Amino acid sequence: MYQYTEFDRQFVQARASQFRDQLTRWQAGELAEDEFKPLRLQNGWYVQRYAPMLRVAVPYGELSSAQIRVLAKIARDYDQPSTALIDSAQAAQDKLGSVPLAGGLSVKSHLSKGYAHFTTRQNIQYNWIPLDKAADVMDLLASVDMHGIQTSGNCIRNITSDERAGIAVDEMADPRPFAEIMRQWSTLHPEFAFLPRKFKIAITGAHEDRAATAWHDVGLHLIKNEAGELGFQVAAGGGMGRTPILASTLREFLPWHQLLNYIEAIVRAYNRFGRRDNIYKARIKILVKAEGQRFIDQVEAEYKDIVELDGAPHTITQAELDRVTSCFVAPNVSNKRSAAQDQTAKVLLAATQDDKEFIRWLERNVAPHQNPDLRIVTLSFKRLGQAPGDATADQLEIAADLADQFGAGEARVTHDQNLVLPWVRYDQLAELWTQARKAGFARANTRLLTDMIACPGGDFCSLANARSLPLAEAITQRYQDLDELHDLGEIDLHISGCINSCGHHHSGHIGILGVDKDGKEWYQITLGGSDGSTLSGKPAVGKVVGPSFSAAEVPEVIEAVLNTYRDLRESTGLQTETFIDALHRLGADPFKIAANGARFSAKVKTDLEETV
Repeated sequence: MYQYTEFDRQFVQARASQFRDQLTRWQAGELAEDEFKPLRLQNGWYVQRYAPMLRVAVPYGELSSAQIRVLAKIARDYDQPSTALIDSAQAAQDKLGSVPLAGGLSVKSHLSKGYAHFTTRQNIQYNWIPLDKAADVMDLLASVDMHGIQTSGNCIRNITSDERAGIAVDEMADPRPFAEIMRQWSTLHPEFAFLPRKFKIAITGAHEDRAATAWHDVGLHLIKNEAGELGFQVAAGGGMGRTPILASTLREFLPWHQLLNYIEAIVRAYNRFGRRDNIYKARIKILVKAEGQRFIDQVEAEYKDIVELDGAPHTITQAELDRVTSCFVAPNVSNKRSAAQDQTAKVLLAATQDDKEFIRWLERNVAPHQNPDLRIVTLSFKRLGQAPGDATADQLEIAADLADQFGAGEARVTHDQNLVLPWVRYDQLAELWTQARKAGFARANTRLLTDMIACPGGDFCSLANARSLPLAEAITQRYQDLDELHDLGEIDLHISGCINSCGHHHSGHIGILGVDKDGKEWYQITLGGSDGSTLSGKPAVGKVVGPSFSAAEVPEVIEAVLNTYRDLRESTGLQTETFIDALHRLGADPFKIAANGARFSAKVKTDLEETV
């Protein structure tokens, strides 16, 4: 992973010191609230439904074990609201009621503290840190080369990438050096500190798009042209929210050394022509959609001026690329083991090689590596009784230990809110599985239904119309049988608590969107979305199946849709048609009929409301 230079380190520490001074002046009344607000936002500090929220930047998802341990310390020592605050918050959530389940059971909100939350853009969030502790937390983060700079505000946000970057077997070139170069260029960029709206960039160097690039303001794919030269396919104008739009291709091939000059041209055009009069129409996707070719022409004209008139000041030289690449130090993964270690590994392998759970884990959670002696292993953070992507302080400590023992001291945050260990030796898989299973990280559900994406929703977010987490819990409870999960196969289920789409419901094979109807929580169901992965096919926006459903109906609707898939799917030999392939073949109608057929009668709804 990237090794900070002394300049990087001093910069982050100086920013932490600046924030401490700003916080102190605000507490003393020397800074007004409207003066302090942009300063805290620029450092990742929001104010949410009940308490502040901190978003910590994790550039392209890479974390060291030392960083994970500091994240654990923050969760344990600082993500601790007063008893009065969390009790009052829990009481408020309890008034919203429970989600009834079959058999007379129900699921309600349970507000947890002392944890961190992995996001879909490879960042980390905390939901309960008091603002008066904020400066201490920023100092702790800076001590391990971390920060919250530009994780909020109308600026260029954290650069995200494929969690397998640099090690994927389908990779054309490692995108991480380019991601780091963009991070350095965009951090505190004086021209782009106050854009019309936030700006998100994703980059991948692999054949499969594991970074959801089509859903970003700018999506970059490393490719080679017919002459074998390395460059980028550049797309812009993707995004979710109330107006979901897929990115449009601006350049089929851009030479790699011109990357910053071209991105500068895109952001300049957006900064100049993007709307500032309507927050709902301020994202670049609206500009690209409205202007079409005129926007592309404007970008090309700006790019020409940058290159020909400004002297192409941001051209990436080979020397600079080599310098940054050299900061990504590949670990020396030793194959040397003691005789005792070898014997332990053999015993574990013998004990597990016929274990059904272990075999499933190998199939679902273990991926090939560029080095044939290594594997990429997913640690699942999707489990019963815990929100998707949440990690307690103890779980973070265990993850750090596993990273040290099996992953060369490194882990990576995934788009799906899990962690991967990128440097696991093949002969250590049985031992890793044994330890990961004890910690609850070895559930073989990667890319299955319960490996769902979900935002914090109405339990934490001040923007949410409805809760996400009780629904996620209800569906997870219903589908605990691994045999059934594996029979259903690979399905992307995404849940958002509001139209801002932080749970990426638009790109889910099945999407759930929380809406407000007369002050009550209701949910729209969408089908057929895609993030652009090999499983999902071309990026696509999911289509709404009909009027919204009550919270109690949603688990029944999901079951009806999945039962329809099981009834209608085709099988050839050992191959069974996936949910998304069946949906593409059959169209949405049979699934819509099943979903709408699962609606409760008015009497049943009334009875359920009275019970909760």
